[in-house]
Amino acid sequence: MSNPLYENIKRDPRYAELIQQRGRFATMLALMVIGVFFSFVLLVAFVPSAIAVRIFAGSNLTVGVALGFFQFVFFCLLTWVYVRRANGEFDTLNEQIIQDALRKTK
Repeated sequence: MSNPLYENIKRDPRYAELIQQRGRFATMLALMVIGVFFSFVLLVAFVPSAIAVRIFAGSNLTVGVALGFFQFVFFCLLTWVYVRRANGEFDTLNEQIIQDALRKTK
């Protein structure tokens, strides 16, 4: 049994566009996360002397610690970017599609 509302949503070309845009955006962000994470892992595995360098003379802060901290900040920033776009552009388009589908089913 199929709901006419869902059928109207599926037929809307903006729905397919929304799915594609959201998928491309999420894939791009996921690839960025994977790239940054595995770059750090490869750096640790193959160039450990580079991450052992102290940032300031006499400090305990090394390049590795700073890069590790940077990952947390970077991943939080990417999450913020995704949430902003999802709550803005994607939700707006989603609401328009639903409202048009509701009008068509009445």
